[in-house]
Amino acid sequence: MSESKNSKKGFLYIITFISAMGGLLFGYDWVVIGGAKPFYEAYFEIVDSPNMQGWVMGSAILGCLIGVFITGFLADKFGRKSLLFISALIFIISAYGTGAVEDLTLFIIFRVIGGIGIGIASNLSPMYIAEVAPANIRGKLVSVNQLTIVIGILLAQVVNYLIAEPVGQGEQLIDTWNGQTGWRWMFWSEGFPAILFFILLFALPESPKWLMSRSRMEDAAKTLAKIGGEEYAKTEMLALNQIDHTEKTETNYGTLFRGKMPRILLIGIVIAAFQQWCGINVIFNYAEEIFSAAGYGVSDILFNIIITGITNLVFTIIGMYTVDKLGRRALLIFGSVGLASIYTLLGLCYYYELSGLAVLVLVMLAIGCYAMTLAPITWVVISEIFPTKIRGAAMAISTFSLWTACFILTYTFPILNSSLGAYGTFWLYGVICLLGFVFIKRNLPETKGKTLEEIENELTK
Repeated sequence: MSESKNSKKGFLYIITFISAMGGLLFGYDWVVIGGAKPFYEAYFEIVDSPNMQGWVMGSAILGCLIGVFITGFLADKFGRKSLLFISALIFIISAYGTGAVEDLTLFIIFRVIGGIGIGIASNLSPMYIAEVAPANIRGKLVSVNQLTIVIGILLAQVVNYLIAEPVGQGEQLIDTWNGQTGWRWMFWSEGFPAILFFILLFALPESPKWLMSRSRMEDAAKTLAKIGGEEYAKTEMLALNQIDHTEKTETNYGTLFRGKMPRILLIGIVIAAFQQWCGINVIFNYAEEIFSAAGYGVSDILFNIIITGITNLVFTIIGMYTVDKLGRRALLIFGSVGLASIYTLLGLCYYYELSGLAVLVLVMLAIGCYAMTLAPITWVVISEIFPTKIRGAAMAISTFSLWTACFILTYTFPILNSSLGAYGTFWLYGVICLLGFVFIKRNLPETKGKTLEEIENELTK
């Protein structure tokens, strides 16, 4: 019996890992461009064009918005597994095309295509895991997706560092191997995990919840039996039947705009946008500018990027183990105040032209603070605060807000950096963090230890 239970648990962990590879590719694709940035900018001659730099970096986010927009409808019509297959194919196509092009317009088109893959994976991977995981370990398993995102970020940073060749003093990047070929291999490297993801998806069963929504009861029962045994399958089939009936008869999207729901929706939208506007993602996407402004050379920059990735991974794990102990509201408040303080010091370093280790330490502190607070907790909060019957629609709006904010952040950083300087830009992000602190303190109740029904009653009564 024990062996059977272990076998089923092993099956559950395997399909969780396979689905979470969508998160890994999300993180990989998101960050791989940061290491390639100084080289493709030299190749396409946009080094002195902040507007074009912002457009290139932000183009993937437009794809994300498209991916998020289409995922809900397509996943309900064709299934979770089918959409994961599509995302894997998109990642493969984007990886090859981005590295192969000779024209900047085509480069941007393939980045948009890759963004569509990110948008699909960012929605589908955690959704699939949530639908196959037993309730008692659902939070733990869904958090695996966040962990794989961070691992994907770190993997891309390491691969970029290994691919890039040392650049000589005063050597023009366009004339180096990096400037001609190295940046291409940085993008092509994503194709290897994308192909592996595509192959492993053949072993992934379809979501039992989706199968039941299509009246494929026998297939759903088989999948649930593989996950937890025959008794577990019977219990879940009964529960899923009741949930599906409730959703079909009671879901009313007009509820989003009635009573106290607009205020609750506003909380989700603002917190999702704040996760991006706190400014931390520019450190990943624009690490080259940030570290070069602090006096580091190209080779040192790529190594420093790896250090930031390791910091991100370590503090993500810490966040996973503290969210149920310290609380959501407390961690978000700590993160907003912590980032505001760090940005103040980071801005002072740039203002007084302090370089080297001081900047690196502050950047690591900022990433660590973000990784254990705003990065994971935002997703927990927006999955908890909405009433069950409109949670899907409300989360979709919040997620769209997050990616829109991410596009604005990514596009505007080069413009802000060139007009305000590094110090002014980080001080601006610090002000935004203080505004986020005020909003969270005034509007968000603590949800730690409360059932979803208790949270719903507290917010809607």
